[in-house]
Amino acid sequence: MDLWYTEKHSDNVGITMKVTKTLFSGVSEFQQLEIVDTLEYGRMMLLDGLVMVTERDEFIYHDMITHPALFTHPQAKKVLVIGGGDGGSIREIVRHPEVELAILCEIDGLVIDKSLEFLPTMASAIDGHHPRVKLHVDDGLAYIREHQDAFDVILVDSTDPIGPAVGLFEEDFYRLVFSALKEDGIMVAQSESPFYHADIQKSMYQNLRTVFPIVEMYQAFIPTYPSGFWSFAFASKKYHPVKDFDRDRAAKRDFYTRYYNEDLHLGAFMLPTFARENIS
Repeated sequence: MDLWYTEKHSDNVGITMKVTKTLFSGVSEFQQLEIVDTLEYGRMMLLDGLVMVTERDEFIYHDMITHPALFTHPQAKKVLVIGGGDGGSIREIVRHPEVELAILCEIDGLVIDKSLEFLPTMASAIDGHHPRVKLHVDDGLAYIREHQDAFDVILVDSTDPIGPAVGLFEEDFYRLVFSALKEDGIMVAQSESPFYHADIQKSMYQNLRTVFPIVEMYQAFIPTYPSGFWSFAFASKKYHPVKDFDRDRAAKRDFYTRYYNEDLHLGAFMLPTFARENIS
C-alpha cells in the first residue's frame, strides 16, 4: 500500500507527496512533530501536520532568510535567530566571517534534538561544537526582553501565526525586537505567501511599519510552501536592502550559495503588483 502525505493550502487546494517511511512522530509541550522520508524531497519535517523543511528545497529558504540582511548590514557581528530549530539559518549565518556570535533561541527543544538526529545537513552548526554558536531553549519574546541593544541582525525563523508562533507577528513583539537591535540593526521574518495569505500580510506589515522606519517585502520560490511563492519582511532602523546593498561584497563572497546571488538580491525586492497591494 502506498503512503502519501497531503497538506491543504486552502479548503480546495493542497500538495501531496509519496512517503516511504516515518522516521519520528511525537508530541512536545508545544506541538506535534514528525520527520518522514519522501521519494521526491528527501527527509521532511512537519509541525502540526504542516511542512517546515525538506532536504531538497531547504537551501532556498535558508539562503533567503539570512543572506539579504547579512549582505546589507556592513558588519553584522552578533546575530540572533528566533525559532529555526532545524539549524539551517544558523548554518548559513556562520558562513559569514564577520559574524562573531550566532545565537539560536528555539522554544521547542524537541525540534533541535530531532533535527540533530535526522537532519544533520541542516543542523551541522548547532551540534554544540561550533565556537561561534550558542543555543538557548527558550521563548523568543522572553529572551529578547532580557537583551536590549544587543544584536546587529535578528532573524525570526518562525512557523505560521498559529500555536506558539502567534505572538511573533504582533506589534508588541516587533517593538521588543526593535529595542533588542543596535542602532543600525536589521530584522528579517518570514511573511507567508502573497498568493494565499494577504490578510496576514496586511496586518503584519502594518504592525512592522508602526515600529520600523524601513520595511520592505522580498520574495523567493519555495516549491513545498503554499503556492510556491513565499515572502520575507525586511525591517531596518537604518539600512535599505536595495539602496544600501553592497553588491561587490556579495559578489566576492567566499562561499557558494545555490539560490542567493548578488543579482537575485536586487530582483527579490521587485514585487508583482498584487503582492505590493497586499502590503500597501
